[in-house]
Amino acid sequence: MPKGVNPKEDVIRFVHDNDVEMVNLWFTDILGRLKSIGITRDTLETALQEGIGFDGSSVEGFVRIYESDLIALPDASTFQLFPWKLAGKAAGVMFCYTMNPDGTHYEGDPRYVLKRAVERAAEKGFSFNVGPELEYFYFRDSGQPTLLDVAGYFDVVPDDVGNELRQKTIFALQGMGIAVECGHHEVAPSQQEIDLRYAHALKMADQTMLYRYLVKEVAKQNGVYATFMPKPIAHENGSGMHTHQSLFCGDKNAFFDANGPYHLSQVARSYLGGLLTHAREIASVTNQWVNSYKRIVPGYEAPVYISWGQRNRSALVRVPMYKPGKEESTRLELRSPDPACNPYLAFAVMLAAGLRGIEGNYEAPAPIEEDIYHMSPEARAQNGIHSLPDSLYSAIQETEKSEVVRDALGEGVFQKFLNNKRVEWEDYCIQVTDYELQKYLPVL
Repeated sequence: MPKGVNPKEDVIRFVHDNDVEMVNLWFTDILGRLKSIGITRDTLETALQEGIGFDGSSVEGFVRIYESDLIALPDASTFQLFPWKLAGKAAGVMFCYTMNPDGTHYEGDPRYVLKRAVERAAEKGFSFNVGPELEYFYFRDSGQPTLLDVAGYFDVVPDDVGNELRQKTIFALQGMGIAVECGHHEVAPSQQEIDLRYAHALKMADQTMLYRYLVKEVAKQNGVYATFMPKPIAHENGSGMHTHQSLFCGDKNAFFDANGPYHLSQVARSYLGGLLTHAREIASVTNQWVNSYKRIVPGYEAPVYISWGQRNRSALVRVPMYKPGKEESTRLELRSPDPACNPYLAFAVMLAAGLRGIEGNYEAPAPIEEDIYHMSPEARAQNGIHSLPDSLYSAIQETEKSEVVRDALGEGVFQKFLNNKRVEWEDYCIQVTDYELQKYLPVL
């Protein structure tokens, strides 16, 4: 869509000039589930100026029933046209802020949580860029994890349905203005990955929501099911969302120092120290489901131990090797998040942890380049290597004590998120699983 000095007028003009019949207004609940309000072309101008009201008490983690009125206010700069027609008509989408009826931002809006976080970084002179690598699986249907292939990392096999679907998804992403770096088959059978080019965190969180929608929609249009469930298959690698991140001061990468160790600036080393120091505290946000912790176990490529390295893919944070002339690419890769998190909240707590490291002048420990999975417990202890939480319950306990997460999310989101996670854990604990029935019923 052509961009001018007034995004709202640009959207209205584009919609009328291109016969767009429907515009979807998108926002997320506290868990990152996508919500949509469809408006017609005739309602567009009013929606852009005043927003569209909805019942906030019916949205997970939003207001109580006696204070239910909220407004979805479109961010005109996010308008994109879907790459296909809906019911034969052109349709578009815009992301929204959730507002109070008096025109102020609703504090519980995940998009506003991230907006506040990047504004705090801007006050320190930084812009926050992220580039996530989202993995996912294709299955025959949503009922059982029935594989489409038995291929592995970077494999191309005959009749590879996944490869065709992945390419269709890349074309759809590009058609909606999302820059894609690459796509490939991942390690596990039927597992895929499409990597997005880094962008400002708020823009990337929107793009992550679009990515997840397009992956699922392309799959559905072709008769299969796509899932971002972190660990859908036992004894296979789960799906991660390795998140590359950096801070910029204007056009300069604040993480790069030609003379620094590993070409990292003091800003980068302190940010790294923040990620490592607060890794356990932010885990319930970056890995927010019971199933997330079935992925974070030794031996399946997901990080378990809190350490960093350059070539070490068993570490929590990896620092990609510097290439001369590529100063802008200096970055840190946090490898623990999974693709089922709420990206607005996840990016916000990552940034908060890193900024806390900068504010406190944290110093990162020495890098670990050994395979940590094969270290003895004594060797890990000697190197000061601790573990991520091993369950959602443990992660909740860490977050409850975290002033960093509380400050990043705001008191309301902090409490509502934790309450939701406690209920999920309690519900999980009373389930009787197939594993228990198979193991215990015949012998006890």
